[in-house]
Amino acid sequence: MRCLVIEDEADTSRYICAGLRAAGHDVTACDNGIDGMRLACGEQWDALILDRLLPGEIDGLAIVARLRGMGRNTPVLVLSALSSVDERVRGLRSGGDDYLSKPFAIDELLARLEALLRRAAPAPDATQLQVADLVLDMRTMRVMRANRQIALQPREFRLLEYLMRHQGQSVTRAMLLEAVWDYHFDPQTNVIDVQVSRLRTKIDKEFSPQLIHTVRGVGYTLDVLDNAQHG
Repeated sequence: MRCLVIEDEADTSRYICAGLRAAGHDVTACDNGIDGMRLACGEQWDALILDRLLPGEIDGLAIVARLRGMGRNTPVLVLSALSSVDERVRGLRSGGDDYLSKPFAIDELLARLEALLRRAAPAPDATQLQVADLVLDMRTMRVMRANRQIALQPREFRLLEYLMRHQGQSVTRAMLLEAVWDYHFDPQTNVIDVQVSRLRTKIDKEFSPQLIHTVRGVGYTLDVLDNAQHG
């Protein structure tokens, strides 16, 4: 899991990051609302953990509201020393998926995060997937964009299905090799990049917005983005 932690208390941030890394997650941390907004909105994350109160003019709830305004459904766990019912309700109504009061145990944070990710995961038996005007139908094996049918090869179809089922998440090349090509190791091949390039030509070349993006140093993501931070 690729997780962004936005927390201005240095000890708390180190505590969270250490716990997440010990659980095997990839973590990036920042300590203010301005950088937090830039990172949260400019990159793709599997989950966000953010403090309710941050220094400066941008607080945690403003970041969540911006994400939701962009159409992002990234799971967000809000942390705060403000533990009253009114504050918890405000955090959830602003777009947070869960609200954890300080102080907290790292085991509880990890358990809550895992629960958020389970709820956010697409239904495995979904027969139709849709992102923006792109629709993939598992029953008919048809792909439509802007009401135009797009012809895909079987491998391209599997690749697109995997990306759509993980909308908004950063998908590594190793994950794609295992899920689409059934390789359980990285054979040092450029097959992923070649196939993604072909898929982009069919899915994005004549349409807007662009949906398939390169996540630098990670892999790919399929989502509706309003910035040029991805290739």
